[in-house]
Amino acid sequence: MKNKISILFYGKKSRITSSNLLPIYLRVTIEGRRFEFCTHRNVPLESGP
Repeated sequence: MKNKISILFYGKKSRITSSNLLPIYLRVTIEGRRFEFCTHRNVPLESGP
């Protein structure tokens, strides 16, 4: 039996810190079941054009 696994790292804009940092989250999907975790890593939020 083959299992389909998908891994996605993304920035969660709804959780921007007071220091203007964007937290990085990890979503793992296995056979349609999703699990979401905070990586406890942040990146600076760039201002748009």
